[in-house]
Amino acid sequence: MSLFDRAGFGTQLGALPGVTFVDQWEARVAKVGGKVFCLLSDQAPLRLVFKCGEASFDILTALDGVAQAAYFAKRQWVSVQQSSPLGDDDLSAYIGRSHALVAAGLTKKLRAELGIA
Repeated sequence: MSLFDRAGFGTQLGALPGVTFVDQWEARVAKVGGKVFCLLSDQAPLRLVFKCGEASFDILTALDGVAQAAYFAKRQWVSVQQSSPLGDDDLSAYIGRSHALVAAGLTKKLRAELGIA
């Protein structure tokens, strides 16, 4: 299943610890500890939005179909269109890193409650 369809998005991201989903901003939004780490747009062109590190941000935004995410850009968030050259394995790795980056900002107690090491 593709990350660009709701079933694949839910299955793959739901396997990460402490993840919840909500529909908002015309998207399916994945959160950890109440904080957004990834979203899948509902409208064409389909796109994934996720947080990345500074070096990854520079690498990713140099690719076709990848740009700074609107409303998130100041904190190294990218918007990846389905037409980008990134495959599901690469996207899964970047989204896993996004989950880790956002989870690292949670309190130690909350991370423990969510089962995040």
